[in-house]
Amino acid sequence: MRNKFIVPAFLMIALGICSCNNSDEAKTTSADTDAKQPISLFDGKTFSGWHGFNKTGEIPNWAIEDGAMVCLGAASDAHGGDIVTDQDFENFELSWDWKVTEGANSGVMYHVIEDAKYQAPYENGPEYQVIDDIGFPGKLEEWQKAGADYAMYVPNDKKKLNPVGEWNSSKIVFNNGHVEHWLNGEKILEFQAWNDEWTKKKNEGKWKDYPDYGTAKKGKIALQDHGNKVYYKNITILPL
Repeated sequence: MRNKFIVPAFLMIALGICSCNNSDEAKTTSADTDAKQPISLFDGKTFSGWHGFNKTGEIPNWAIEDGAMVCLGAASDAHGGDIVTDQDFENFELSWDWKVTEGANSGVMYHVIEDAKYQAPYENGPEYQVIDDIGFPGKLEEWQKAGADYAMYVPNDKKKLNPVGEWNSSKIVFNNGHVEHWLNGEKILEFQAWNDEWTKKKNEGKWKDYPDYGTAKKGKIALQDHGNKVYYKNITILPL
C-alpha cells in the first residue's frame, strides 16, 4: 500500500521544481524587459529632436550625408551655429561616432541651458573636445586637444585618436557629478564635478568669467559649429 503514494510524492516534488524554475525565468525576463535601453538622438535621416541653440525653425548650417549629421562650418567663430537636443538630460551615458576634416574644431556639450543671456552653449555647458590634434592651424594646449574636458581636465596616455577622415567613437558618462570621457574604447579621463579641485580649476582658468559654467545639473546636449566641417553619427544616450 505504501508504494501507491511514492510516485505521487515524487511528481509533486518535480512539479514544485518546475514551478520554481518557471518563476525564476519569469523574473529574469521581467528584469530584462525593465532594464533601461539607450535612446537614439539621431535617426540618420532628419533633425528631429534637435534645434538651433536659442532658435526655432530650420537648421541651415547643418546637413545630413550618408546617415551622418554634418556641421557645414557656417559659423564665423564659436557663436551662432550650435545645435541642441529638444530634451534635457541629467545622469547619462552619451555615445557617438565622429570624424573631422583637416584642421577642424568642434565639441559635444551637456547640461546646456538655453537663455537669451548666453551667446553659445559653451558659456554654461561642459565640453568634450572634438578637434584635429595634428592639423589644427595653431598651437594647442593639452586641455584643447581631442577628448579633453575643455579647459579643465586633460586625457591620459591611453588616448588613441584616429587620423583625420577616420571615425572615432566617444562616450561621456555623467552620474551624480562623477564624469568619465572615453575614446575608442579607452577611458581617457575622469573627475568629480563641483568638488574643491573642480571649483579651483573653474575659478582660476578660462571659466573664471563665466559664473554659470558647469553649474547646471540637468540640460541639453549640444553639438558645436566652430566654423569647420565635422561629422557625427550613431548618437545615443542611456539615462542613468
